[in-house]
Amino acid sequence: MKYIRGGITAAKGFEAAACAAGIKYQNRDDMALIYSTEPCKAAGTFTTNVVKAAPVQWDRQIVEHSPYAQAVVINSGIANACTGRPGMDCCRAEAEAASQALSIPASSVLVASTGVIGMQMPVEKAEAGIRQMAQTKSPSEEAALAAAKAIMTTDTVYKQVAAEVTIGGRTVTIGGMCKGSGMIHPNMCTMLGFVTTDVNISKEMLQKAVSASVDDTFNMISVDGDTSTNDTLLVLANGLAGNEEIRQEDDDYRLFCQALVEINTYLARKMAGDGEGATALIETKVIHAASVKDAKILAKSVICSSLTKAAVFGHDANFGRILCALGYSGADFDPENVDLYFQSVSGQIHIYGNGVACDYSEEEATRILSDPEVTILVDMHMGDAQATAWGCDLSYDYVKINADYRS
Repeated sequence: MKYIRGGITAAKGFEAAACAAGIKYQNRDDMALIYSTEPCKAAGTFTTNVVKAAPVQWDRQIVEHSPYAQAVVINSGIANACTGRPGMDCCRAEAEAASQALSIPASSVLVASTGVIGMQMPVEKAEAGIRQMAQTKSPSEEAALAAAKAIMTTDTVYKQVAAEVTIGGRTVTIGGMCKGSGMIHPNMCTMLGFVTTDVNISKEMLQKAVSASVDDTFNMISVDGDTSTNDTLLVLANGLAGNEEIRQEDDDYRLFCQALVEINTYLARKMAGDGEGATALIETKVIHAASVKDAKILAKSVICSSLTKAAVFGHDANFGRILCALGYSGADFDPENVDLYFQSVSGQIHIYGNGVACDYSEEEATRILSDPEVTILVDMHMGDAQATAWGCDLSYDYVKINADYRS
């Protein structure tokens, strides 16, 4: 697979736009549009939170029952969650506005929202924004970048990616963008994420690939332990690459799955490293576990530990917090048979083994933990399974950001 320039518009037939609709923010773009010139197979995964935002409910119906999708309308600033019947009416109004502006069925329009929970959407502003974006949409890199920036809330950086892979003798392109900084916790996909591709694939196989991909990517990140009401991953495939349609789990399907996992891993890491107030990406890699299930449980327990996250923020090699998180994870193991290491671009240090602390340099450990990306390597010495999870450190700024988020 080869990474290329661009994002959500990199694949053939996809266009994007952004505009400043004034949904909540002022003097910045706060709406984005993704559009395909051809109808798309659509797949998605959504929040497991019992409290589901109106756009999540709308999109699940479209993905499950509509024959195809062709556009996605996204806004930032207001989540359209806990908004009752007016929230669903807003989704319908947005879809109908896009239908009229783009000359496509309302049943082919997906919607997504991110921001403050409980506020009602200014429907007229959203409709006006949709009409404006329908006129300015473009397949350009600039349009993709504008869309990626427009969906940001407390994100400090935009997140987009694109890559090419050869499938069935044809060049298939996959592009994506996402937003996510806080209220991020594994339990589906934990953010708003959008992936476009020109691969020719059946709806059944696309959904199967998408559902499988989140297990090792978006489900393996956590920023703060909160699963959002709006978590959504949407994948659109318009078939313009011209490969023979993927209808079964053959080599072409496996190639597409591998590429999709890489794209989603890239985006997931970007989100984890951009946690609210974060100064470092924390990667926890568990190796030689008894099972993949145990490896995932152990890795996620470490990156979800507030004490471990705070220790990394303080550049403190407090391995006891890591062992504590491993111990309450629910996986069974012998703590005297575990080895712990810290890794970064500055090097690797062995901090715990054979049930006791290793003879390591605190200064060297601090130097490693001061880098913007830190890996906690956990060797269980129990089997051949492994898993990786991603999170971020816990800084003073996290509390500051979330203490006055509504204002």
